[in-house]
Amino acid sequence: MMLELTPPEIRVIGCLIEKQITTPEQYPLSLNSLTNACNQKSNRDPVLEMDEASVQATVDQLIKKFLVSEQSGYGSRVAKYQQRFCNTEYGVLKFSPQELGTICELFLRGPQTPGELRSRASRMCRLADVNQVEAMLVSLAQREDGPFVVRLPRQPGRRESRYAQLFGGEVGGAGEGETLAGSHRQLADVDPADGVQISLEQRIARLEAEVAELNRLIQDLR
Repeated sequence: MMLELTPPEIRVIGCLIEKQITTPEQYPLSLNSLTNACNQKSNRDPVLEMDEASVQATVDQLIKKFLVSEQSGYGSRVAKYQQRFCNTEYGVLKFSPQELGTICELFLRGPQTPGELRSRASRMCRLADVNQVEAMLVSLAQREDGPFVVRLPRQPGRRESRYAQLFGGEVGGAGEGETLAGSHRQLADVDPADGVQISLEQRIARLEAEVAELNRLIQDLR
């Protein structure tokens, strides 16, 4: 993946995508609305305090990269901005609604677990369950124009690993540089009995149950 964005650029694009999906009647965004979206205290991590000058400078850089365009309506003196990052006639990046909602959440909140992504991205797209999110992350990593995501080392005391987007460059400590494309067999697999995709946690639980049953049988034989 050749595209690499700065943290302010990621925040601006994330906000434009979010508002395009959640409040289409208010999209494209004026500079004031975009600044408020960047500094929003909910659904953001970290919470920022960007002024209009810094947001404008970021927008100008994105316009030069053909990732944002200015749109002024007839008779309007206020410039408004829309994203050209993906799913437009101008760009090559194409994502499904589920992929777009997930990537947008990673842009706005940083690394998250599949469970967190399923809960938080549901305001922008329909996500059935965590297994669907895990399968989608694998798909995003296997695309020829990717990888777009990376699995981070599991934090102590947490059951799930977090995932990060790669549009901001390499992520420090990300599984020794291992992307989902190279480790998808560790993230999800298919149960040969019924062909249903199961998560890593489900596989571990199943193996633990099998070991416990074998130990019980050994004790009975003794």
